[in-house]
Amino acid sequence: MTVEKIRGIIAPILTPFDDNFLVATHLYVAHAKWLIEQGCAGIAPFGTTGEALSVGIDERIAAIEDLIDSGIDPKRLIPGTGLSNVADTARLSRACLDMGCAGVLTLPPFYYKDVSEDGLFNYFEQLIAAIGQDACIYLYHIPPVAIVGVPPTLASRLHAAFPDQIVGIKDSSGDWNNTRALLDIDGLVVYPGSELPLLEALALGSPGCITATANVNAGNIVKVVELHVDGDHAAAEAQHETVKRLRLTLQEYSPIPAQKRLLAIATGDERWANVRPPLTAMSATAGHELAALLEREHGFSLREV
Repeated sequence: MTVEKIRGIIAPILTPFDDNFLVATHLYVAHAKWLIEQGCAGIAPFGTTGEALSVGIDERIAAIEDLIDSGIDPKRLIPGTGLSNVADTARLSRACLDMGCAGVLTLPPFYYKDVSEDGLFNYFEQLIAAIGQDACIYLYHIPPVAIVGVPPTLASRLHAAFPDQIVGIKDSSGDWNNTRALLDIDGLVVYPGSELPLLEALALGSPGCITATANVNAGNIVKVVELHVDGDHAAAEAQHETVKRLRLTLQEYSPIPAQKRLLAIATGDERWANVRPPLTAMSATAGHELAALLEREHGFSLREV
């Protein structure tokens, strides 16, 4: 099976909540459309940035249906479906695939630590059997959060054993050597989990990246890819340095509350600042200080968001 890669920037979309902490559907759909208008090639609902593990299965399914019903092509969507057991992960993955999504982004089982590579391999083998042979899984490697990861050796084994079902991986390790090792796996689609190594990854065959900061800086990150594709390498490198500096500044803050507060300021809708417990919202004062810092040091204007 030939995988239709999403080429470019994929945004792991933030999940807005009303003041009663239900998903704010209208904000969610509007933000998804804005991301596409900014040039994002795809959207990854309910990843880490989307507070996925604070959102129930039925809530996720309903929100993804809302995106599709609003006119967003499901082939642009790679929803996060990783839970800590086969049954729930398979149920959510099956629902997303039945809606026509391009694939699903799936964590390894993350509750039990220090498990063997063979145990993780067996988990994904059972998951594929539960989803069905049309499973299209992008592994999600984020050891700073999940602790349990998908090292290159396991990714290689899984892709070799199930080339039509284990099609790719998002590498949020923050370790370029790890990303490079994944890019050496023949036929595996590799998306770095940030824009920091974007140009290096593109040069080695990556189709793009899945980056949280696309939620506020999509257009500028997209421009890096466009310049690279056009062959204007000097301009691409200059643009890349600009977006990297902004990313490194934002990383100094709790990224989900910070970006949500920035969107609340940009849109004038206070609901954007809401996060579900156990996260804590960034205060309006701290948000305005961050916005001023970004404009002063990076020329980043929230008026452009």
